[in-house]
Amino acid sequence: MPKNKRKPLDPVDVTLTIEDMAFMGEGLAHHEGELVYIPNTIAGEEVVATLRWKSRRYTEAEVKEIKTPSPHRVTPPCKYYGECTGCQWQHIAYPHQLELKRRLVADQMRRVGGFADAPVRETIGCEEPWGYRNHARFTISREGGQLGFVNRSRRRFVRIDHCLIMDAGVNKLLAQIQERCAETTQLSIRYGVNTGSFLIQPPLKTESVTLTTGQKHYEEQMMGRRFRIASPSFFQVNIRQAERLIAIVREGLGLTGKEVLVDAYAGVGTFAALLASSAKQVIAIEESASAIADAKVNIEGLANVTLAEGKTEEVMAQMSERPDAVILDPPRTGCHKTTLDSLVRLRPDRVAYVSCDPESLARDLKILCEGGYELLEVQPVDMFPHTYHIEAVATLRWRGG
Repeated sequence: MPKNKRKPLDPVDVTLTIEDMAFMGEGLAHHEGELVYIPNTIAGEEVVATLRWKSRRYTEAEVKEIKTPSPHRVTPPCKYYGECTGCQWQHIAYPHQLELKRRLVADQMRRVGGFADAPVRETIGCEEPWGYRNHARFTISREGGQLGFVNRSRRRFVRIDHCLIMDAGVNKLLAQIQERCAETTQLSIRYGVNTGSFLIQPPLKTESVTLTTGQKHYEEQMMGRRFRIASPSFFQVNIRQAERLIAIVREGLGLTGKEVLVDAYAGVGTFAALLASSAKQVIAIEESASAIADAKVNIEGLANVTLAEGKTEEVMAQMSERPDAVILDPPRTGCHKTTLDSLVRLRPDRVAYVSCDPESLARDLKILCEGGYELLEVQPVDMFPHTYHIEAVATLRWRGG
């Protein structure tokens, strides 16, 4: 739900009909003319909800009873569901989750981007929508060094001993350090699902922890190539779906081996390394020092890949030669306006925009299309089953203007 200051209400139970699904996964209803956000509900359901918090623009509620359940409702398999709010959609059948995510992307394309009928494809789902995450960030309780998550509404700590969306390797490491982490307040576990390599940060000095901790990096393998990832560096949390996403980008760009490809916001060099064999030359742009250090290792042996260290908007503003294709994979906030202006100036034939935020994606696509690009398709890819989060790949073609 949107961030806003809120104050607690005297609890009141009301009967509501869920009208739609909100952008952050809650059900949306109206009560006395005001918006109400209700987690763990589905559009079309009639529910009894307890009004809990009041903000300037909306009210937050908790579901008390499902009077008329949706045909898409299922029993969540996780014993923590509802208390732990890391997953928002375990109560929704997985095929319907995929349809809801397609609708969320299409809705942002219309509302923010102004695309009346955006070519949003069916969401590509996970073959196995459980045990997919290779990265967990835990909060540590004040007493007992317990690992868990914090409920985003009630702000209460919830101890977690086994997370159903985490890879088995993460859960195994969790079991070995549970109740042994009182020396810190936050802890990150990253695990190589194809290598067995792992990273636990920060380093733990407690004698009861026999695992090695404090690693500077870990290693993962994707599409037959090994990658080094440092603790501060970004890497996709769902390896199987990341491989499918890379294939979508390759196909969307129509690479034949003759193109000059720019990999903007290159991170540890994942796209650059895996698409180098499909291009004549790859220029990878990245500003993070840790990611650049990783990328140098990850592109070893690839003579046609060049690293450009610096902010994407600054590096692209200085480019004079026209690339044939560009990959944009910016942070959640989207691209800097200068980056988009540089694309319109350079006019590469194809652009693949990878985004984890449909709103910023729609905003940036609007700018690119007003500048001379044609939106060919938006392909949602479900990297995060049982949550409202969605990744999408937009493919654009230069049409002139």
